[in-house]
Amino acid sequence: MKKSKYNVAVIGVGVVGVEMLRVLKQRQFPINTLKVFARSARDINVDGQIYSVEPITPDGFNGIDIALFAGTEGEKGAAVTYAAEAVKRGAVVIDNGNDFRMDKNVPLVVPEVNGQDVKKHKGIIANPNCSTIQMVVALNPIHKKVGIKKIVVTTLQASSGAGKAAVEQLKEEVNLIAQGGFDNVHVSAQTKAMPQQLAYNCFPHIGSFVDGDYTNEEWKLVNETHKIMHAPKIKISATTVRIPVRTGHSESVYIETVKPITPEQAKKILSKAPGVVLIDDVKNNLYPMPKDAEGRDETFVGRIRQDAFNKKGLWLWVVADNLRKGAATNAVQIAEVLIK
Repeated sequence: MKKSKYNVAVIGVGVVGVEMLRVLKQRQFPINTLKVFARSARDINVDGQIYSVEPITPDGFNGIDIALFAGTEGEKGAAVTYAAEAVKRGAVVIDNGNDFRMDKNVPLVVPEVNGQDVKKHKGIIANPNCSTIQMVVALNPIHKKVGIKKIVVTTLQASSGAGKAAVEQLKEEVNLIAQGGFDNVHVSAQTKAMPQQLAYNCFPHIGSFVDGDYTNEEWKLVNETHKIMHAPKIKISATTVRIPVRTGHSESVYIETVKPITPEQAKKILSKAPGVVLIDDVKNNLYPMPKDAEGRDETFVGRIRQDAFNKKGLWLWVVADNLRKGAATNAVQIAEVLIK
């Protein structure tokens, strides 16, 4: 696939689909024609630019080179229904949903980590889960130098990771509490995106509970990391937590390495790593925070410190914008690798 410009389709206009449109424009992706598909026709305004949304149909993919499936806000089944139709018509599908991630015939790609896997595609490339992406961007440079044999991670995930409805729920609950106290939040709408109150609260429940009472979100961190880093022997255990932040996932990550590594060595490695910004100056209260990561494409790492009882143990604090690097930007970056 080598052209000067490409015919691109974005499928889904929820928070991720809108961000894909924004990222394509900001990164000046070489677009010839751009189509936007959803279940119903309408116009949407993204940063002052009007996009005409067309109803999704198989024939809509005629002539499309790259199809970016947002996989959010009502479009989660779109890739299952239409990906094969897009591929049949000559498009390469980059899917942000969960449908193809663990398919052995579909590469699961984070360009800074395994961009070369794009070459293995058979028409479909999967975009990993948001929490997985930022973790592997931060950990892979260390793994390449000293090896990682164990990861323990707790994620603190923003409301936007659950879509626009969750962001609106957080906003509504905050307003209700401000107007009438905590009891007032119970009078909010019956239909909620979240299983628990989100405002002024956090809860360890993202996804559905499955094997061993872990959630499927927690198993994604295990299985996707193994696949992306080509390291199935790393022992990984995760807890995923929803917090009352609009955008930006944070992760407290503990690693045990094969060879000893000091915090200073880890900082040196990460300071040169692609896609990583090191912010680690605790004397001046400088460390990554979601409010600073919002709207950025990098993965921010800080609070790097050694386990006081294990020379092969390190703690890291990892933050990224879940809508950009965790979804839209990573998908567009995959497309950039593809056309190269």
